[in-house]
Amino acid sequence: MALSIEQLNAWYGRKQALFDINLTVPPLSVTALIGPSGCGKSTLVRCLNRLHETLPGARVEGRVIANGLDIYGRGIRPMNVRRHIGMVFQQPNPLPTRSIFENVAIGPRLNLGLRGSRLKELVERSLQQAALWEEVKDRLHSPATSLSGGQQQRLCIARALALEPEVLLMDEPCSALDPISTLQVEELITYLKRQYTIVVVTHNMQQAARIADRTAFFLQGHLVEEGETQQLFTHPRKKETEDYISGRFG
Repeated sequence: MALSIEQLNAWYGRKQALFDINLTVPPLSVTALIGPSGCGKSTLVRCLNRLHETLPGARVEGRVIANGLDIYGRGIRPMNVRRHIGMVFQQPNPLPTRSIFENVAIGPRLNLGLRGSRLKELVERSLQQAALWEEVKDRLHSPATSLSGGQQQRLCIARALALEPEVLLMDEPCSALDPISTLQVEELITYLKRQYTIVVVTHNMQQAARIADRTAFFLQGHLVEEGETQQLFTHPRKKETEDYISGRFG
C-alpha cells in the first residue's frame, strides 16, 4: 500500500500544527520523518491512521489516499483505517495485566474473531516477524512486563503486525531503548519493509540515514524538503535542511 498525502492541514484547537502537507509514501519502503521537536512529525503520523482526531478539539483537513480511497472520506470508519494502518508508539506500551501471548492475541481475537489453532498460528507468526519468538516461545504465558524494554517494543510491533496491516507507522520507536535494543529494532525495520510500507518518526538523523529509503524534513509544521535519503543528507536543496542536518540548529 502506498500513501498519498494531499493538502493536509491539522489543528489542536485554534493552533495549526500542519500546513498544506503534500507527500507520497512509496510502497514496501521506509520513509523517515525528521525535524526539530514540535515541527509536526508525530502529528502527521497520527493523521495517517486517524488518531489525531481522537484528541479534544483536534481536527484535520485534506486527503490521505490509501489503495485509492481517502481515509477521511464519507463513510470511512476510523477503526477500519487502523486495521490496515498500524501504529507503534514512542514508549513500549504492552498491556501490563496480560501475558506475552495475550498481548499479541487480543487484537485478532476482538477484531478478526480468531480462535484456537488459527489464533495460535497468527501469534507465533507475528512474534517471528518481530524477531521475538525464539526469546519468548517458552514463556508465552509470563507477564509482558517481565520482558526488557527492547523486547517490550518488539512485542508491541508484533501486536501491531497481528492485525495484518499494510502500513506500519512508528513514532520514535527507539527513543526509549538502549543501543543494542535500538540496533535490533532497526534491523527489524529493514527486514519488515519487504512486506510492509513503513513510516518512521525519528530525531536521530544517523538512524534515518541507516534505515530510510526516503526522508522528509519538517520545520514549524511545514514540509521543507523530501527525497531519497542519501541525496537529502549529502546534497539538500533547501538551506533550512542543510542547516538542520549540519547541526546549526535543532
